[in-house]
Amino acid sequence: METRVSIIGASGYGGGELVRLLVGHPGVTLVHMTAESRKSEAYGEVFPNLRGFVPHVTEEADLNAIAADSDVVFIALPNGIAMTMVPKLGPRMKVVDLGADFRFHDPATYARWYKAAHACPELLTEAAYGQPELHRGRISASRIVGNPGCYPTAALIAIAPFLKAGAVLSEGIIVDAKSGVSGAGRGASLGTHFSEVNENVKPYNVVGHRHTPEIEQELSGVAGAPVAVVFTPHLIPMTRGILATVYMRPARALATAEAEQILVDAYASEPFVRVLQGGLPETKATYGSNYCDVAVRVDSHAGVVIAMAALDNLVKGAAGQAIQNMNLMCGFPEHEGLREPPLYP
Repeated sequence: METRVSIIGASGYGGGELVRLLVGHPGVTLVHMTAESRKSEAYGEVFPNLRGFVPHVTEEADLNAIAADSDVVFIALPNGIAMTMVPKLGPRMKVVDLGADFRFHDPATYARWYKAAHACPELLTEAAYGQPELHRGRISASRIVGNPGCYPTAALIAIAPFLKAGAVLSEGIIVDAKSGVSGAGRGASLGTHFSEVNENVKPYNVVGHRHTPEIEQELSGVAGAPVAVVFTPHLIPMTRGILATVYMRPARALATAEAEQILVDAYASEPFVRVLQGGLPETKATYGSNYCDVAVRVDSHAGVVIAMAALDNLVKGAAGQAIQNMNLMCGFPEHEGLREPPLYP
């Protein structure tokens, strides 16, 4: 029997990517696709690339109707909304939230960084952080998953194996990351206007980006002790993609060949992490896919381990990883609906 899936927030970039990927998933039937700002529109008009693929018309989010005839709900809405909806969907519903509401173990952390008290802190203990490379077993057993942010996904894939292996120190980790403009969402704003972004690169939210505590929470879990990171994001003039370059201090003598082997061993059985030996990650090589490419170099002169990861912020950084999580939650093969090669050029 097919799994009935609804998407709350289907008119944003994350929602659109969920639909694009789910129409090719053999185990899924799309039921409700809600879009408060563009309700009652043919979905092929909301996303013209999906004309002829999706017969649905967008609708308002009727939580009672969604709860009555859906098995899984993806919530692709701004932070702060999912936590008001999930309790109303009932204890039977499997939920993947693409926002930040269910990413944190501690409601105080959420309140500090998102400037609002958590609406259902009792559900945080039930929720899993949705990065399969770190929490596959927990995700499979959970009914609520907080899908990771795009920057944390790249950073964690690059860093976690080295911390776990004891190959790098847990202090002094620097994450320098660049993202395409689609990461800012589909809404119009001056900061993402073509004339402002084109031929321009700029840092933003320096010292205080909301993805910082997410990265620190997960790395602290890997290290078994508190980890603090310096995280600086940059906006670059392209549509999709994230490239994260991470600088770490080695905990012992380490050469590039050994560091590469740490990555190879960590990701040997991972369906969507490709370890590059000799090559270096580039965003174009992951465009439109659920793959993350990762590589490492050791600068023995400076005493620095440099790990790099590239992914598509809308797929492995959002919708694709959300579907990967749904597959684990529902017992599908983890790669179902996702094993498509990236677009190139």
